[in-house]
Amino acid sequence: MKHFKFILALCFAILTISCGTDTEESTDYSQLSEEEIMKIANDLAQNTIMVDGHVDLPYRMKVGGFTLQREILNVAERTEGGNFDFPRSKEGGLDAPFMSIYIPSRYQEMGGAKALADSLILMTERLTTTWPDKFALAYGPDEIRKNFEAGKISLPMGMENGAPIEDNLDNIRYFHERGIRYITLTHGKDNLIGDSSYDTTYTHGGLSEFGVEVVKEMNRIGIMVDISHVSDDTFYDVMEVSQVPVIASHSSARHFTPGFERNMGDEMIQKLAENEGVIMINFGGSFVDQDFREGNDAVREHIINWLAENELSRNDPEATEYISAYVAENNPFPSVQKVADHFDHIVGLVGIDHLGFGSDFDGVGDTLPTGLKDVSMYPNLIAELLKRGYSKEDIEKVCYKNVFRVWKEVEEFANASS
Repeated sequence: MKHFKFILALCFAILTISCGTDTEESTDYSQLSEEEIMKIANDLAQNTIMVDGHVDLPYRMKVGGFTLQREILNVAERTEGGNFDFPRSKEGGLDAPFMSIYIPSRYQEMGGAKALADSLILMTERLTTTWPDKFALAYGPDEIRKNFEAGKISLPMGMENGAPIEDNLDNIRYFHERGIRYITLTHGKDNLIGDSSYDTTYTHGGLSEFGVEVVKEMNRIGIMVDISHVSDDTFYDVMEVSQVPVIASHSSARHFTPGFERNMGDEMIQKLAENEGVIMINFGGSFVDQDFREGNDAVREHIINWLAENELSRNDPEATEYISAYVAENNPFPSVQKVADHFDHIVGLVGIDHLGFGSDFDGVGDTLPTGLKDVSMYPNLIAELLKRGYSKEDIEKVCYKNVFRVWKEVEEFANASS
């Protein structure tokens, strides 16, 4: 009997060692060195699918003068300027940046929104045909997984501004067939769909009657509704209309930027979570830090005046040197810690299941935090989250599981509706 009890105790001890005390949950990252934490963060970034809700590469290519008729920007190699390219994405562990098909608000008045959207979609597709060993299109989570296993960077697409829908609901199916998997309902101005957070005219008092039908049709077709950029009233209208979870592809917490309607207030974040949606945190300095936001306005005005007085453009070497020194002295960039504060705040409100990355790389100019200047630097943020007690499972949810859950629910609802 004693022998039997000894064997039983030994088996229990082995089981405890292998399944209990050495689990990931028991790791106290706060007791590790910076080097050890960074190694874990890098390993997580490299071995976990990472989705970013918003990268403005297509419009960066357009602004740079690249068109379908000219040589395309070679982001297969390390580029001068910008925040995204293949080498830096691999360094940072980014696997699926949503390519923003960005339509400036002026196209709502001058026309041509749909044509511009088509052009930017074609430019994105061309990246995958020019460098098929590096980039691949992705229309759903399963394709992102497949591309991840093949070592390719997926390029899912989201359309920023619903203006290309024009006044025709059939265009929603059209853009779904073109590969668009979310639509940001508005941008800088009110449009036919609803009111914008950046506008003050309150044209519709929220969603328009047409906007209600747009949200319903997006649900039916299988395109995620993105409420970044919409006014508060528009947001709450969307919450009443949408039958599936929605996303905020690149927004942060208004708690840290009082009065900045472009970010989401606490009640909105709670409502988003009740809807099982996801807020994907914007890294832009003005989105994460009120002090930087206020200082940035003054710095921008000074730089504009200085450039005019000295008859220089922003890209002149003398101007670049001056601007860098002036910004560093008068309005230091926020830190990675400031970005992590937004994660902590939202976790405290609604838990870890409603968070993601929505950097706005290539879209917020030179306002990005120190340590998050481009797509190679996600491990710095992951390391900060680990230090604050986030588990491996938490990081996986932020990297891809949360947004995949929403995406799949939207797909399943559409399949059931067809």
